[in-house]
Amino acid sequence: MALAPDAASVQAAAKLSIQPVWSGTGTSGDLVWGQCVGSGRTPYGTLVHLDGPGYKCTCPSRKHPCKHALALLLLWSAGRVAAAEPPEGATEWLASRRTRAAQASRRGPGELADPEGAARRAQQRVERVRAGLDELDLWLADQVRGGLSQLQRAGYGPVDQVAARMVDAQAPGVAGMLRELPSRYVGEDWPARTLEHLAMIRLLVAAHRRLDELPADLAATVRSRVGYPVTKESVLAGPAVRDTWAVLGLVDVVGLRLTTRRVWLRGTTTGRWAVLLSFAIEGGPLDLPAVPGETLSAELHFYPGAGEHRALVGEQQGHADSLPDLDGIGVDEAAAEFGALLALDPWAERLPVLLEGAPVAPVVEGGRWAFRDPAGRTVRMLPGVEAWPLLARSMGDPVRVFGEWTRSGLRPLSFLPHPLDPVFSTEVAA
Repeated sequence: MALAPDAASVQAAAKLSIQPVWSGTGTSGDLVWGQCVGSGRTPYGTLVHLDGPGYKCTCPSRKHPCKHALALLLLWSAGRVAAAEPPEGATEWLASRRTRAAQASRRGPGELADPEGAARRAQQRVERVRAGLDELDLWLADQVRGGLSQLQRAGYGPVDQVAARMVDAQAPGVAGMLRELPSRYVGEDWPARTLEHLAMIRLLVAAHRRLDELPADLAATVRSRVGYPVTKESVLAGPAVRDTWAVLGLVDVVGLRLTTRRVWLRGTTTGRWAVLLSFAIEGGPLDLPAVPGETLSAELHFYPGAGEHRALVGEQQGHADSLPDLDGIGVDEAAAEFGALLALDPWAERLPVLLEGAPVAPVVEGGRWAFRDPAGRTVRMLPGVEAWPLLARSMGDPVRVFGEWTRSGLRPLSFLPHPLDPVFSTEVAA
């Protein structure tokens, strides 16, 4: 799963690995192969070299590895691929890979085998993305011109078609934003929320057109939101932030076939926020690099981008069981911090906050809970949040609560007496 270029590839591979679409599978040494029935006239031939790893597939996908290679690895790791004699051409492909690897070992560190070719391929991807986003821009204008009610009546079908076109254009991040659009079609204020989401997608299209003019951090943010890949190796090769990190909260987001885990940390010296992400297919285990309520002494390497919180753990010095005494902030200060984040990254969805205050129960049945700071300023919690456990623990007195500040309200995750108490459910639907 760590080899997957994006979350969509994980979902597609998981689906293929449980369907009877494979034939002629086999393994010999560090080579795995098989044929998968797809949309083409003939099955796709897939080869995986486990040492590297390396991949070869006859499918037209531009992703590397493709979903067929990932699905084949899932079959192999589950013990569902038997030993056999390699098919015709497999041995020659493996020999050529080993020859290229030997040549690469003689190059200097960071030296590309074909720097001109790499630059050419990168430029070709930019052009493919630009062409796809130009088509999307016309589609967005058509939706506004035709009226939001027409878009709502059309349902999921047209949006899925446009999202699939964005995947073909190598803009999976934009495809993900499009697939979230139908979820805005409900509620009394659905036109405003739908129009806002269309506007955010349009803003991303406009920003990509000016990619070369943007500051480096903002350009990196735009590339990340569009879906340009960033390798873990390049992130870990970047500058490190050494600190003792307080682990304050965890939330699992459950999708149709993929679960995403967010673990939030805050530097006790730098005050910097960080989030560690992990993914698992349905029913699979999730990584837990750090447990809420403890501290982690480590170097973190942050992904490029303005206001980016996502990080990878580098060198570690150890864990401790107790959290330091961290100060909370008020609602106005949290709102100002979220505004500052949006100024850096207009597409940001959440901000980690440590708030000081008390929960306020809804005044009408079915209403939303709120959180009130000592100055009397309030923020509503997300729909569906039941804060009775927090009210019982706080007894209405000011307490410190860690959570995610979002455009739709506060998602409380943990209560900070000593030790930290995760009184809220950390599992939400996608």
